[in-house]
Amino acid sequence: MTQKTTIRDVAKYAGVSVATVSYVINGVNKVSDETKQRVLQAIQDLQYQPNFTAVSLSTNKSNMFGILIPLVEDTLAPVFAGNQYYSELISGIEYVSRKSGYDFLISGASNPNECRNWVTKRNLDGLLFLGSFPEKLYEEMKTLHTKIVLVDAYEEYSRLYHNIRMDDELGGYLAARHLAERGHSRIAFVAPGINNPIDRRRFLGFENALKEHHISVNPEWIFLSGDGAFQSGYNVGMRLMQSEATAAFATSDILALGMIKAIHEHNKEVPHDYSIVGFDDLIISQYSSPSLTTVRQDVFNKGAIAAQTLIDTVESKQPQAQTVTLPVELAVRDSTRFL
Repeated sequence: MTQKTTIRDVAKYAGVSVATVSYVINGVNKVSDETKQRVLQAIQDLQYQPNFTAVSLSTNKSNMFGILIPLVEDTLAPVFAGNQYYSELISGIEYVSRKSGYDFLISGASNPNECRNWVTKRNLDGLLFLGSFPEKLYEEMKTLHTKIVLVDAYEEYSRLYHNIRMDDELGGYLAARHLAERGHSRIAFVAPGINNPIDRRRFLGFENALKEHHISVNPEWIFLSGDGAFQSGYNVGMRLMQSEATAAFATSDILALGMIKAIHEHNKEVPHDYSIVGFDDLIISQYSSPSLTTVRQDVFNKGAIAAQTLIDTVESKQPQAQTVTLPVELAVRDSTRFL
């Protein structure tokens, strides 16, 4: 077995002290350019891999940040198993962080003390919060002076942080207007819960569009799925077929696709019998049968912008807290029709 190269081997090869090699690795400006280049060449020739745990302790910077996601029944398994949204969002985060020399860790948000210990143990430079979290969690993180960027947060205290989100109210408006303009007046609203701040804004837009078309919101056609899983959408699809509604706006593509499956399995057709609109424009929505009409948010780009905002904040390039509202648009495909 080849013996691992040490910092002492690099120092001997370059003809300098161990301290000089440490200065170069840690970016300490205490050596001449000629010496620095000699050390860097030695590192390359010997294929030396610095111990980044030790480097982060000496520089108090790890080039690593944490991603916090709300737990579902004390685990993240259902989040990734049943919702492609997070996969696309994290792909955008990974793309930007890797290009900028950062790594990241993912964890489910539990109690504030556990999160504090996780951040401290990993010496994380910053945190991305994906979704809504209790204020006490933010308060605990503030005591660590850790840089924080939020994604899709609407709570009052979210204005104290960088916040990346979509125009959710406009999205709900575009979906309902599309269905109304196609002649539908019996339109259902489908969401995990009406009190969720994101879904609440999508409902407000939905409601405003119906009012413009002199259509009342029927409380019996507000279907709450409990979560955003495909099976929950399937269950709502069963309920939709027992109602008098002819169309539905679901606040996620996954819910919409679950509904379409239920409808097809019970000898009904989309869009002939029911017109369905989703929200997200996940890649899978283009390839479903029929392809899904949906409110497009660029999920990958949202993740990329969130990651870049956090990196800029960690590197003190963006000190002032800002809320960035990204645009949405309607992608009209084959799951809706004119009555």
